Amino acid sequence: MSGAVDASAHRLAPPRASRQREGTPEVGANLRRLRSRRGLSLARLAERSGVSRAMLSQIELGQSTPTISVLWKIAGALAVPFSALITSGGPAAPRVLSARDAKILTNHDGSFTSRALFPFNEPRRNELYELRLTVGGQELAEPHAPGTVENLVVTVGEVEIIVASTVHRLRTGDAILFTADVPHAYRNVGREEALMYLVMAYAEDVG
Repeated sequence: MSGAVDASAHRLAPPRASRQREGTPEVGANLRRLRSRRGLSLARLAERSGVSRAMLSQIELGQSTPTISVLWKIAGALAVPFSALITSGGPAAPRVLSARDAKILTNHDGSFTSRALFPFNEPRRNELYELRLTVGGQELAEPHAPGTVENLVVTVGEVEIIVASTVHRLRTGDAILFTADVPHAYRNVGREEALMYLVMAYAEDVG
């Protein structure tokens, strides 16, 4: 574990612009396409994912903005990477991912946010995310697709990562690598907003 640090030197700067939640039209279109490709009805997908049929229908129609937890449940049920649901199409090309235009996903109470640090031009096997967790905040994550691995580093703050029933405490500079196809959680146990970076590696490409 790393030693004590001067918290004031690592205080997070306020975001440069208001954070946006992921737009639903592209999520809905991707959900409909992936569901149809697998021959799943809304009722069957609802049974697999634990997300109600009504909610799935609203997402497909662009009438509801899903939370991180809901999207993970759907991705797990479809056995696809998270990015397969939020991909916005278009040719791949070098580009700057402006923080001002970032698409931010939040949990139900806004204590946990996730910013994708990769372009949404196609599903991929490896994804990089910036995660922020408010003081006392907690995010409970559903098991991801079999073989999914998370590699997370804490750059500011102190957090607990719970994998299955085992608690791992990480301070600034600490990292953890674990298989994420089991229930897991992120908990801020420090005195400041936690900032983390996560690499998500999937076992196979989207079919």
